[in-house]
This record gives sequence, structure tokens and C-alpha cells, in this order.
Amino acid sequence: MTSFGSKALKSRRPQSHNLVETSQMAGEDNSSVQNGRKQGKNRRPRDAHLSMDKDHTKGNPSRRFPDKDVGAHNSSKHQNQSMPQKSILRKTVDPETTRYFSEIANMFESGGIDLEERPVVCGNALEETRGKELELATDTIISHILQTLLQGCDVEQLCGFLLSCTKEFPFIAMDKSGSHVAETSLKSLAVHLQDNEAYAAIDGALTKICQVIAVNSVDVMCSRYGSHVLRSLLCLCKGIPLDSLEGFHITKSSSILSERLNSRLPQPDGSHFSNLQQGFPHLLKFLVREMLICAKEDIATLQVNKYSSFVLQTALKLLMGDDQELLLVIPIILGSHSEDIAEAKFIETTAVPEIKYLLKDTAYSHLMEVILEVAPKALYNQFLTEVFRGSLFEISSHHCGSFVVQALVSSAKSQGQMDLIWGELGPKMKELLEIGKHGVVASLLAACQRLHTYGYESCRVLAAAVCSESESPSCIVPRILFLESYFFCEERSTWKWTKGYRMHTLGCLMLQTIFRYSSELIQSYITSITSIEPDLVFEAAKDAGGGRVVESFLSSDASAKQKQKLIATLRGHFGELSMLPSGSFTVEKCFTASNVSVKEMIASELLAVQSELSKTKHGPFLLKKLDVDGFAMRPDQWKSRQASKQTAYREFVAAFGSESKKSQNESFLRSLPSHVSTQKSLKKMREEIDRCLDTSHHPAPISTSEFSGLEKSMEKLGFSSFKRTKIEHGETATKVRNSKKFMENSMVTAFKKEKPKGWKKTLAKDEATPVSKAVVNSGYVQQPAKPANRNEKRRTQTDCLAPPLKKQKR
Repeated sequence: MTSFGSKALKSRRPQSHNLVETSQMAGEDNSSVQNGRKQGKNRRPRDAHLSMDKDHTKGNPSRRFPDKDVGAHNSSKHQNQSMPQKSILRKTVDPETTRYFSEIANMFESGGIDLEERPVVCGNALEETRGKELELATDTIISHILQTLLQGCDVEQLCGFLLSCTKEFPFIAMDKSGSHVAETSLKSLAVHLQDNEAYAAIDGALTKICQVIAVNSVDVMCSRYGSHVLRSLLCLCKGIPLDSLEGFHITKSSSILSERLNSRLPQPDGSHFSNLQQGFPHLLKFLVREMLICAKEDIATLQVNKYSSFVLQTALKLLMGDDQELLLVIPIILGSHSEDIAEAKFIETTAVPEIKYLLKDTAYSHLMEVILEVAPKALYNQFLTEVFRGSLFEISSHHCGSFVVQALVSSAKSQGQMDLIWGELGPKMKELLEIGKHGVVASLLAACQRLHTYGYESCRVLAAAVCSESESPSCIVPRILFLESYFFCEERSTWKWTKGYRMHTLGCLMLQTIFRYSSELIQSYITSITSIEPDLVFEAAKDAGGGRVVESFLSSDASAKQKQKLIATLRGHFGELSMLPSGSFTVEKCFTASNVSVKEMIASELLAVQSELSKTKHGPFLLKKLDVDGFAMRPDQWKSRQASKQTAYREFVAAFGSESKKSQNESFLRSLPSHVSTQKSLKKMREEIDRCLDTSHHPAPISTSEFSGLEKSMEKLGFSSFKRTKIEHGETATKVRNSKKFMENSMVTAFKKEKPKGWKKTLAKDEATPVSKAVVNSGYVQQPAKPANRNEKRRTQTDCLAPPLKKQKR
């Protein structure tokens, strides 16, 4: 840690304070500042008007490789642009001020300041900074002390500091040390937002800051340090907590890929933001619009600059859902010179060749991905028809352009849009796989599945891409599991599964998407996965991605006989597989999809490794989920309980599930609310049935009141067929459409067969629901149940990527 005290100040090297830093100050007498310190080892010189940095590849967080031709073109085009530049001197910090802040630092380090006195001391110390904010904030040592003061002062002193240094704030933000001071001041403002009385004062201070930042927008956005401060300012205006910005500033490629391959529709209404606090939406719109207006002449520089691209991406994400504002902002970012937006011609015809050319640039392609993700429908259609139509395969073939096409495909929202995209990319699926553009294919398959279109064609074309008509379909799944290895081998006809190699992440994701289709469409895939040799199935189950494929098959619409065939190949390996964090999920899925005899076999294998498995992080939950202790102590009761669960679930699925072939049940599933995922609802329904029938969760089985809880749970999951009707004399009739005897046949059978511990005989005569009455007649009532453990955390359905994810190289 950096020392704040006098010892640290004595160790400072002499500094020169006569150097200046130039920056654009359009319409201002103030000019840029360059602190007089020598640049550190890791500090790189910045040319604000150079389109491609010298360290572009080295400092590129996305790991894309820049296109040399584009970089050279843009550099020569923009680096010689002339801008009005002035300079100001940064005064040296006088010895008296240095001693004063050294004493303040020593007081904090020694703990000589009480918590009650801290705001007063910090406020008084900030008063001493008036007129000296620039030189103090950009000083290597004193800047640390300033951060401490800004964190400890009250909101009045904080706003006073910002108002006093408003004109110098852009230069403070662009400095290596000053940027930390600026960040700290914004985070301190966010803390005080909880006080409603301070909202007006904070609003006034931020308004002044935004006005000055807008005038200096080009320099701040292109600055390595200033761009980060500006993104924090934008997020503060939106109301996003600043303590969670690292994940928002630069989204990880794994998160982007997960969202693009998700089976849910995109949410253009901005509801993807969570934990929003009180913000300043009017300042957000003002700042974004004014920044772009002031930087309109230099927009070509901002498009291809790495740091300004980050700022523009953040601004667009924050405006997501505000179509009116986006239709004003995006054309300016694209370089539109039209003043009339009412014509609904957002992309100028003359700009289309330039847009296509710049898609090969790293920074611009990142920016275009976000534009496509947030673009309103009218603008997206114009992109699709005027920019990308006829060039989708060509753009996909480029290492940067392929990511833009992935964003384009993942953002499609209608059948007409998918018609155009599939017409160009669908027949070229094999060529895309051969040139290594697996992400484009995976996005295309996910979009078809999400929009329920081209399902048959996508399954057929993918299978044809890895297996010729003369070959056996058994090779389809193995080749997709090792997609890169297969397509890059010299003799594909002699390719064989090599043990010990990690499976291809995107290939596994493609198979997960495929197994969401109905069994009629994926018969070749089912034949392939069920014909894999047992030792290779075990190899796949041990792999993080391969295990997800096995799980997706067991959750698919394949027949129970086909699933049992695959599960049988893992006999003798469940104990070893359960020791792996990812393998435990596969074991659980196999247990769920098995009949009672296979469940008994799985439980016995886990019992053999129970002592070792219980020491792992995931082991206790798996042992509890499969009730291995119950199996060890009372195997007969355990088997009876598992049979009851299976009967209850089978009867429910027969009435409501996707496995039913009855048209009335299929129409019921189609009638579910749009936000309800059928697969997830059935999964939760299974959990509800397990909860009600599992004595491991309920030491005493369930009384009549618990049935109403199950019915309410079903209604929340979208199964609206559960209805309750109250009658005057206390009678309640429970009617279930399509299966009147469902509850009675499943629940009562479970109670009569199991006679679980904790239930007492009763002679009570009670007129209740047909189900509860039958339970009472069976002679059992429930004792109080203990709540389930809330600390159990498991992998969710939306977590579709197998950790650790292998990033796509850009």
C-alpha cells in the first residue's frame, strides 16, 4: 500500500512543473493540462487523434486481432486532423500545503480522529483545496489523501469541492492520479443519494460537471483514464451502483455469448438493469446528446478509438429501451450529417460502404455489436436490409465482422428477419464451420430455436455439415463435440475420438440447442448419442461441456427407453462422476430420468463413496437430493417413495406436460404466458411434487393445507388449470382439468404405501376436498414440517455455459 505520511513525502523525487498537456477546449479559454511528472513505466503516451493505438493488440481486452489495412487507413485519415489547442500551467504544490496534507495523512494513519470528528476534519481539509484542486488531485501522493477526504466528508463539502474544480474536472479525470480522485468523488455522491434532501445539491453539481465534460468530450472519451471516469458518470446518472461497475464497463465474452445463445427473447425495454438506485435520467440524456453534438466533427475518430468506443457502448446500453433517444443518438454515432430525423432514414446510403469497411476494425465492430443489440425495430430493419443484406457470409468470414453478425442474428425478433438471415447463412453453415466461424453457426441455431422457425432445416443442415449421406449417423454427435478438431484435421474420414481432449465449447452449445427440439426433428442426433461406446460416454460426462450435452439429451423429448439406454452405459461410473463438480449435475439428471431400479443402482454407487463425497463442496447437496442416507437406512421405504414420486410426475405430465401427445395438452402448453418457459415450469413442477412427497424435506408428511400450497405453486408456474372453489359449509372442491383423479391417485397412493415416519393414526372425520378427504380416510395426518435449507445453491437453467468457458479468439 502507498504510504500517506511525511516519510512518504520525503521519499518523493523532484518533479518539474513546467510541462503542459494539450487538449481540445472548444469555446473555452481554459486549455489542457499535463502534469510535470515523468510518465511511469506502464503509462503509454496518448495520441487522441490516432485511430489505432500502437499497443492496440497488447491492450485489447477482447483479444481481437486488429485489421492492419483498416488501422493504417484510419490512422492516415484522422491523425492529421487539426483541432484548436491551448494549454494551461499546473502550478507546483507549495511546501506549506504539502506539510498540511502530510499532517492530515498522519492523523488518519495513527487513528487519532474519531468517527464523529471525521466529517468535520475532512470538510475543513477540503476547504484548503479551494483553487488548488488541479495540482493536488494530480499529485501522486496527495491524490491518495484527497480520496480519503472525499470519502469522509458530508455531501455539502463534497458538492462544494466539485463545484470549485468544475472547469478543471476534465483534466483531473484524464490524469493517471487525478482519475482516481474523480472516481472517488462520484462514488461518494452515489452514497449520499440515499438522502433525499441531498438530491437537489447533487443534481446541481453533476449538471455543472456534465456541461464541462460535454465541451471536452473528444479528449475525455479518447483518454485512457478519462474514458473510465466518464463511463462511471454515465452510470451514476442512470442509477447503476458504482460499486458494481467493473462487470458493466467491459462485459466478459462469456456473458455476451450466454445472452446470445439464450432461448429467451431479448428485452429491449431496459428491464435487464437490476438494483437500480435513484438516478438522474435527464442528465443522462443531456450528457450523451451534448457529447455527441460537440464531437460531431470528430466522430470518425471516436468510432475507431478503443477508449471512446467503450464510452459509446456504455451510453447505448444505458439508453436501451428509450427508442426515441436512440434514434437520435445512433445516426450521429454512425456519422450521419442529416439534421432531419423525421424522414426515418437513419442510415445514409453513402455511408453504407464505409460502415461495411469499418466492421473490420476492432473498436468499431465492438461498437456495432452494441448498436445492433439496442437498435429499435425500424433501425434494425434498415441495418439488415441496407447494410448486411447480400454480404452476411462475407462479413461473417472476417474475424471481427463475425462477431457483428452474431449480434445481428441474436437480435432478430421476427420471422421476416430470420427469413433473410437464414437465406444467406443457412446454406453456408458447412462453409462457416470449415473456416472456424462456429459462433455464427451457434447464434443462428439459437435464433431459429428461439423464434420457432427453420427447426427442421437447421437440424438437417448441421447434421449434413459433419456427416455425409454415405456415412452412419452415429458419427454426428462425436464430431460436433470435437468440432474444431474434426474440421481442422487433414483426413476427416479417418478422424477418431481422442480421449483426454477437452470438448469444443461451441459444439457442445450447438448440441444443447438441438436437443431442445422435438424428437421427430432430431432422430439422427438421438441415434448418434445413444450409439456412443460406454467408455466414451463416460469421457463426455466427465467434460464440463460434454456433461451439459448429456443432461440436455436426458431433458429432451426422446423416449424413456432411449434415455435409459444412455444411462445404462454409465453403470459403475456414477460414484467417480459424482466427485466432479460438473459431473454431479449429470448424476442428478440421470437419477431424475431413471426408473426405480436404476435409481437404486445410482444410490448404491453413491453410497460407496459417501464419505469422500460428503467432504466436497457439492457433495452434501447431491447426497441429500438423492436421499442416500434414507436409502442406506430404509431401502424399502426409499424405493416406495421414489415410485410414488415417479407415479405423481408421470400422471401430471400425462395431463399437462410436453411429453403428452394429446392435442388438448399441447394447446394448454401453448396457452402458457409468454414469460413462462415450459421446460423450466415442468422442472419447477417436478420440484414441487418432490417437495410434497419427499420426507427428507418434510419429516412429517403433508396435511390438507399443503395441497393448497402445491396448487398455488402450480398456478404461479403457469399451470392455471388448478382452480379452487369455496362452498358455504366449509367444503372446497378441487378440480383439475384433463385429470380429475390426478391428486388422489398420486398423493394418496404415496401416503398409503409409504406410511412415513411422523404420521399418526387418526379417527377424525373431516369433510374436505376429495383429495384431502381421501388422505384423511387413509388414517394419516401431518406433523409440523421444517423449512427447507435456503443455503442450497445450484446451477440454474439460464447458466448455459460450461465453466470454465473457452473464449472465442477475436
